[in-house]
Amino acid sequence: MTPFERRASLSLAALFMCRMLGLFLLLPVFAVAAKALPGGNDPARVGLALGMYGLTQAFMQIPFGLASDRWGRRPVVVMGLVLFVAGSVVCATTDDLFWITIGRAIQGSGAISAAVTAWLADATRDEVRTKAMAMIGASIGLTFAVSLVLAPVLVGWGGLTGLFWTIAALGVAALGVAAWVVPAAPPAPRGEPASMSSVLSHPDLLRLNLGVFTLHLIQVALFVVVPAALVHTGGLDTATLWKVYLPVVLASFVVMVPVIGITERYATHRKTLLGAIAGLVLVCMFLPWAQDHYGWLVGAMIAFFSVFNILEAMQPSLVSRVAPPSLKGLALGFYNTSQAIGLFAGGALGGWLVSHLGSAAVFQAAAGLAVIWLLAAWGMKPLPARRTARPDRVSHPAS
Repeated sequence: MTPFERRASLSLAALFMCRMLGLFLLLPVFAVAAKALPGGNDPARVGLALGMYGLTQAFMQIPFGLASDRWGRRPVVVMGLVLFVAGSVVCATTDDLFWITIGRAIQGSGAISAAVTAWLADATRDEVRTKAMAMIGASIGLTFAVSLVLAPVLVGWGGLTGLFWTIAALGVAALGVAAWVVPAAPPAPRGEPASMSSVLSHPDLLRLNLGVFTLHLIQVALFVVVPAALVHTGGLDTATLWKVYLPVVLASFVVMVPVIGITERYATHRKTLLGAIAGLVLVCMFLPWAQDHYGWLVGAMIAFFSVFNILEAMQPSLVSRVAPPSLKGLALGFYNTSQAIGLFAGGALGGWLVSHLGSAAVFQAAAGLAVIWLLAAWGMKPLPARRTARPDRVSHPAS
């Protein structure tokens, strides 16, 4: 990487860390902490509140991606973070599950993931982009590990109100990074018109969109069930869940880092993608049995986060390389819309399945969806070789 690419990658990873920590702080504890709220004993309502963020993300990712192609990445990212902070304040100032759901919707309307990822793609060459995306992927994984430690502590200290105020502060920090730290990227190529139909009809982009939808549906659905299972089988409570989550995520890094390195070195992106999806299938098939056995459940979580982190690092890089250069924002908008729909569907489906069929049904549904994803991804083509100009050797207007 050039110094410019390194600065862009690190600063955008820091932006992602601040914002994603604000999101991840909720996942490990919300299903348990929400029981203290009116209506918090209804898994369907809790799942809706958890997943509502994803629903509004689904509506706003494409408009934000297109806006970043037209008006630049920085102003769109800043506007999205303002909405994220506003939604966090709404959640922090209420103890009503309904208004928390509304606040989560406002948070999600600041749908900047496509613009941030396109900003990174603008600032890096194809041959180093997966490494740059892996830095963001690793930062997301590290952020999740930190959230596993902090979330129970913050809930024990200030309840959900204190947690949401912390999330608002993290949004302000991300806003500062976006406004003043991330370097301006070179302009995106303008040779091709931004056609939604050409992006929607691209077979490999469709496969990647299905993949991120499935991955995040499974993630959120599992976390409707897994925290309670760990509390039940391990004799834990909300304040001590981090003692499981932290070593689980750190152990998954030990698996992820060499896998990404080998994939980049030998250009085995398709094989790694299929192998990780197959691993996800096996984990989900194992979970119905493991949920009643603490040790096996912890082992299954290590395996889950290993494949999750690999897929989370690889897939956005593949989208940016498969998509036409002038359509990166649009393609990543569709990709992140699929992710957001998966987040919403995971919360809603997980809550419904637990309410009507029990926790084992969540794992079985996740396994079935992962099999469908594996079959669809099998037709993914190997990446073509493509080299691009160094971004530090072109003019960088304000973005």
